[in-house]
Formats: sequence, C-alpha cells, structure tokens
Amino acid sequence: MTSGEPGPQGRWVGNALAEFERDLADNLCYERGTTAESASAQYVYWTLAVTVRDRLADRRVRTARANYVANPKFVYYLSAEYMLGRQFRQNALYTGTAELARRAVAASGYSAGDLEALDVEPGLGNGGLGRLAACLLDSLATLDVPAVGYGIRYEFGIFKQAFEDGHQIENPDDWAFYGNPWEFPAPDDLQVVGFYGHTEAVDDDQGGLRARWVPGEMVRGEPSHMLVPGYGTQTVNILRLWRARAGRESFDLGLFNAGRYAEAVAAQMRSENLTKVLYPSDSTPAGRELRLK
Repeated sequence: MTSGEPGPQGRWVGNALAEFERDLADNLCYERGTTAESASAQYVYWTLAVTVRDRLADRRVRTARANYVANPKFVYYLSAEYMLGRQFRQNALYTGTAELARRAVAASGYSAGDLEALDVEPGLGNGGLGRLAACLLDSLATLDVPAVGYGIRYEFGIFKQAFEDGHQIENPDDWAFYGNPWEFPAPDDLQVVGFYGHTEAVDDDQGGLRARWVPGEMVRGEPSHMLVPGYGTQTVNILRLWRARAGRESFDLGLFNAGRYAEAVAAQMRSENLTKVLYPSDSTPAGRELRLK
C-alpha cells in the first residue's frame, strides 16, 4: 500500500507523518474520547499502540482476502503458552513506524521512550516453550506461510518475582490491568466446553445403542486474537487465544440477595479459574485437576 492510499475499510493508514498524526488524533478522540492536551500518559500510549496496530490490521485484512482466494493449506499450532515479548517496539519495527511514532507524540509532551515503557509483555508464557512458540509464529508469517496459533488467554502471568529477607516473594502478574491494545476480543463467538459428567446408552440411527456423554459442568470459551506480522513482508497471521467464561446461570441471584455473596459467585469463579493463572501450582490435588482441565 502506498502512502496516502485508503485501507480496505476506507481508513487512511499511510506512513507519511501527517497521516500518522491524523490517525493518532482520531484514535485519541474515537477510541479514548479525549485529546492530546488532556490525555494521560496511559491513554497516549494506548492510542499510539492502536495507531500502529491499525497498520497491521490493514495488512491482516489483505492477508485474509488473499488466503480466501488462494485457499491454501494452513499450519495450526497449539501451545499451552506463548512468550511474545513486548509488542510495541516489534510492531513499530515491522510496520516502519518507529520514527513516525517518536515524532508524532513529541507535540503531546511525551517521548516515545516514556510511552514504550508502559508497554507490558502479555503474560501468556514463561521460558523456553513459550519463546519457541512465539518465534515459530513469527517465522511462519515471515515466510508467508498461512498459519494460526491457538493458546490460552491467561488473566494473570505466572508471577512477579521479588525478594524479601532472602526469600522469594511471588506476586500476581496483572499484565492486562489497563487492557491490551494489541488484542481483538470476539465475545460473539463463544464456544461451549464440557467437563465431568457421565455416559448413557441411547438408540442410534441403525437401531443399536451407543454411548452419549452428558457433561456435568459447562464452561464457555471466549476467543480473542492478536496479530502476528512477518518481518519484511505484508503477511499478518493471527494468534487465537481463549479464556474461560461462566455460563449465564452461574450467578445465583437468590443467594446474593440472601447475603451469601461468596456462594452466589462460586460457580462463576470455579469456571473462570480455568484461565486465571499461567501454570497454577500442582502441589495440591485441586491444582493438578485445574492443570488437567
């Protein structure tokens, strides 16, 4: 796409400074409901990230359309974790907007370095397995291989490490406290997953019997996706992440009105614990069961 050419959805996502500045101001207004003069540093960072993300989203639409026409084979990669690293610097590099971002935010009184420091690494992985998975997705996009990564959208990373009196202290890694500007939630595409339950014999179409599983617990999986660009190419693949959501019937209004608040949300918490923490402790039977689920 050449500078000044409208994107596939009619938006302008060129790489001229004036275009980038206009997109930044528009995103501050329409995404955050504010202006550069009154926006906080967190708001300016979010908007800057979204403005860079717009360039990737444009490439993603083009990639999806090309794949639809070509109907190629896809690589589907499943991993329990993805150690993606901080997204802003990489995505600015891959879209050629690092210098544009630096110059565009200067008028707001912030430096790109100040804002980049607010970019939080997604708490989706820890160590070699997660880094391998992230590098594989990056390589597939760089080689223009159609691919989708699948994983779990953990609410908390494994932990933040600190030391006190010579002992390790583990604090929750609330990496998405301010949200994740690189993520596209898709709550309209919920999928139902069953656990526990029993089997029962039912008649099949041929007059015989077959076993049917009747789940004892239903959990809804809510997807979102992050964009995975390739280096030196226009290809953008996706990483599809899933988090657990409780069913609509999980909140007991009767118990809540009776003042039994913890019991009222017990079913909801039990369901959503599935994707609460990356690698829950397996030192207890409950922890081992949670890992298995």
